[in-house]
Amino acid sequence: MPETTTETGVRTVPAAPADPYALRTEDVREAPTTLRGRLRYLGPGFVLSAAVVGSGELIVTTSMGAQAGFALLWLVIISTGVKVWVQMELARWTILNGRPALEGYREVGPRIGRVSWINWLWIGMDFAKMFQRGGIIGGTAAAFSILWPITGEALSFPSLALWTVLVTLSAVALLYGGKYSLIERACGLSVIVFTLATVALALGLPFTDFGYGGQELVQGLSFEIPAGTIGIALAMFGITGVGADEMTTYTYWCVEKGYARWTGTDDGTEARARRAEGWLKVMRLDIAAGWVICTLCTLSFYVIGAAVLHPQKLVPEGNDMITTLSRIYTDTMGPWAEYAFLAGAIAVLYSTLIGSTASVPRLWTSTLGLLGVIDWTDLRTRKRTIRVLTCLLPTIWAAFFLFVQSPVLMVQIGGIGGGIFLLAVVVAVWRLRTTGVDQRFRTNPWLTAALVISSAAIAFLGVYGVLDTLGLGIGSD
Repeated sequence: MPETTTETGVRTVPAAPADPYALRTEDVREAPTTLRGRLRYLGPGFVLSAAVVGSGELIVTTSMGAQAGFALLWLVIISTGVKVWVQMELARWTILNGRPALEGYREVGPRIGRVSWINWLWIGMDFAKMFQRGGIIGGTAAAFSILWPITGEALSFPSLALWTVLVTLSAVALLYGGKYSLIERACGLSVIVFTLATVALALGLPFTDFGYGGQELVQGLSFEIPAGTIGIALAMFGITGVGADEMTTYTYWCVEKGYARWTGTDDGTEARARRAEGWLKVMRLDIAAGWVICTLCTLSFYVIGAAVLHPQKLVPEGNDMITTLSRIYTDTMGPWAEYAFLAGAIAVLYSTLIGSTASVPRLWTSTLGLLGVIDWTDLRTRKRTIRVLTCLLPTIWAAFFLFVQSPVLMVQIGGIGGGIFLLAVVVAVWRLRTTGVDQRFRTNPWLTAALVISSAAIAFLGVYGVLDTLGLGIGSD
């Protein structure tokens, strides 16, 4: 680091940049006590929404509505609402201990080598999620290809390949610096804009030829799974709402935002306990805000698919997914609306790509640290590794898309992998709650009851999905 000389001739060395993952006494900060004050510190929930409101909602949820009509509306509500309590519990452990989730998973035995079985399961799950992220890149490239083919016809391989390269390079260039503040602003703006547009379209459908009423909504809350929809239903449960990988990522954003650093290390004092309770309230509000955005957007996409595409027997498939989805807009507002849809699809899918490009290199860098490949505590090493992976991983995802070229299938593969890992996260949360959360912070009976219900629902649907995949589901021969 270069030295500088002051006017008095004294040589000084510039202070090293603060490590967001280091707990320092000088970083401790009192939590706001008013709602207005807490709102000023929201942020990680919006970053997470950018990663959530994208491939799952735009592709899988709309496809599910197109296939099943309103019949599975109930599953949309459960999928988005049931997981936030597990996310909240995991984030609480991180704030109280100052460590992100992958480090916590390592404490849940049995260990296999240097890490836990859950860490190894995450590695396997992330390889499956590469298909999903490739699907996100492919969906974005397909929207660009229709809007402006550049070379060849729209959705032709030359056009898709060129746009795949351009989309991937732009995401890498934007996220190469890795600053949390930039990630938060980019994700928050794109999610809010597209969520408002999507909710407005869903609420406006009753005034078009594709209207719906109370009868359809009642049918959608009948808690039935129509024949032939179990596969996409399981994929949707794994993707929509906060998935296991997003829960894990959220803990890293909580640290980088500052919730853990501002809480400080546990010195056993009453002041630290009060400070922790204050920042935990901020975290819960942050999760609630992200949940509202996710739920509104997911419900809107499902209702749109059920009301517009299902009656026409249109199901998004392959590279024609974007063209099929655009019918939502053109059939309700006219041909001109295709351009509005394409712009919106690009915004929501690209925001998801930004979220993944920002988060996954961090998770892999953390994993490499746990495996002893790098020194995670060394700030320079960590930053350099994150930058290398920021260049490498999106390139791999793009290659997956060019090889498979089916965004819907790729997203479903990632969703099933995420659903399996979600079961392991539930196990980890209960273990870490017992060993890493002081009794003082576990006394709220309502939060405990919500966590129990959430865990039971995730376990039931997860086991049901595995048995059904093996042909051993309830009612099978």
